[in-house]
Amino acid sequence: MLYQIEKPVQGLVIKRPSLYCKTPYVADIVLEDDGLEIMGHSPSLGCCGLADKEATVVLSKINGKKTKCSHRVELSVYKEDNLQIYVGINPKLGEYIAEKALVMGFIQGLRNIKKYAREKTIMNSRFDFIGLDETRRPFVLEIKNVPLADYVDVPKKDRKKYKDEIKNKEFHDKIAYFPDGYRKNSTDIVSPRALKHIEELEEIAKTSETRAILCFIVQRSDASSFQPSNIDLTYKKAVQKAWLNGVEIKTLQVEWNKNGICKYLRNDLPIHLFDFCGPYLLDDI
Repeated sequence: MLYQIEKPVQGLVIKRPSLYCKTPYVADIVLEDDGLEIMGHSPSLGCCGLADKEATVVLSKINGKKTKCSHRVELSVYKEDNLQIYVGINPKLGEYIAEKALVMGFIQGLRNIKKYAREKTIMNSRFDFIGLDETRRPFVLEIKNVPLADYVDVPKKDRKKYKDEIKNKEFHDKIAYFPDGYRKNSTDIVSPRALKHIEELEEIAKTSETRAILCFIVQRSDASSFQPSNIDLTYKKAVQKAWLNGVEIKTLQVEWNKNGICKYLRNDLPIHLFDFCGPYLLDDI
């Protein structure tokens, strides 16, 4: 077990933003057990539908009197035909999982680390972890949470073009991808912060002996591969370029259940950085 949500409860999102609190980080949710309507903190906003209206979510209780929200959205229940899985959508979960995985040696290439520390600033970014690996070589580790997956990695408006391809896919044969989210324009960067992290990891790899590592925490069990998303080609090319310059790209896939328990699945989920193999395709990177 990598993590457990304390006393999880299930609910149905009826409105986001809340009718009573207009920030997009708050949703009105009806709890399944007693029908009570509460305000829940949704740290991943709508998470591309996983935490929006009519989504079934798993919540934890927020202790303290300084918040208007009594609960926090942690997981989403993803349903497809007669199948369902639980997806970790709170970005903080990725950090908690990564820390436990780091200690337990579940991150590929980071077994038996000598020491580590959380949230350290290097250059102009705060990275999730720094430490010394098994050989006492320094490393910097940045974590990105991956709650999204689909049978094709294309913008939502183009998905219908692939309906024949999609119908032949198995439920657990999805592509996990990062990033995705709201943008005013389709050419905008989804996450300037994520782009800054990968560019500075590349600089660390090029200019020092420190291992620069980017690990994507895939918080769902229905994905059979991972890739930087085609939805944000600027970020995708930045990851490709960083890898060519020495940044290590890793994945860790986990599985959640209705009791809020997170279990390790694998650390060798196939990563597709390029659509095709061969340096002749990299001229524009």
